[in-house]
Amino acid sequence: MTETVISSASREVVIGFERPFVIIGERINPTGRKILAEEMKRGDFSRVEADALAQVAAGAQMLDVNAGIPLADEPALLARAIELVQVVTSVPLSIDSSIVAALESGLAVYQGKALVNSVTGEEERLESVLPLVARHGAAVVAISNDETGISEDPDVRYEVARKIVERAADYGIPRCDVVVDPLVMPIGAINSAGRQVMCLVKRLREELKVNTTCGASNVSFGLPNRNGINSAFLTMAIGAGMTSAITNPMHREVMQAVLGADVMMGHDPDCARWIRKYREPASESGVVGARGERVRRRRRA
Repeated sequence: MTETVISSASREVVIGFERPFVIIGERINPTGRKILAEEMKRGDFSRVEADALAQVAAGAQMLDVNAGIPLADEPALLARAIELVQVVTSVPLSIDSSIVAALESGLAVYQGKALVNSVTGEEERLESVLPLVARHGAAVVAISNDETGISEDPDVRYEVARKIVERAADYGIPRCDVVVDPLVMPIGAINSAGRQVMCLVKRLREELKVNTTCGASNVSFGLPNRNGINSAFLTMAIGAGMTSAITNPMHREVMQAVLGADVMMGHDPDCARWIRKYREPASESGVVGARGERVRRRRRA
């Protein structure tokens, strides 16, 4: 049984095959958010702090922090964002950047064991990111693409993942600290994308024995009612063995689908988390009946 331990200064989250599904909040990312990008460039991180608090309140067990803004000092912005998020919340963080200097800057100020997002199968990326991950004792997201791009063949993506896991071991990074992203493609463009991912997640779990994650909202890109598609996808992905996802916890139907899938997978003993979240409290005038009906107390004459 593979377990990936991620920690902050005071809290630990375990991603694992027999653990509840881990939601990694995606909102602290200026990509596609012009107001957030402008605020961060000006040194205003109030929205970053607010997004951190809101996502944790909505149920995120971890937060992804990204500061990718064109023509900005990304290493400095990412470090500052991480410092401030660590002040307002205690959840562990995923440090997210395509720039190695920014990853290094973020890791330098991080307190705990971070998840580095990410490394690919490209040789240059492997040689620059994996030593950094090893030096800081972090875990890493392994994205299943390389110099040839993103293959539509799940077998090719599996081999890229296997290559990254093996190369990580060369740097002393254990298999349990490599969380593979099998790459979720838009199902509106590639109709077989859902089946591809389910097949690949199952192989990654059973054969490579690694935990998995993904950018869940990618699957619904371009479609109406995206949260409906995202909810269906996550439920099925959890059934196939996926153990975490980077997504927006502010969407209630998505969170409900994840909690329900945990119940069905036996990852919510006695349905305790579901009951705490959704049990209807009794009011002053009534109690909740055995089947959930509200029963009104009769007043004595």
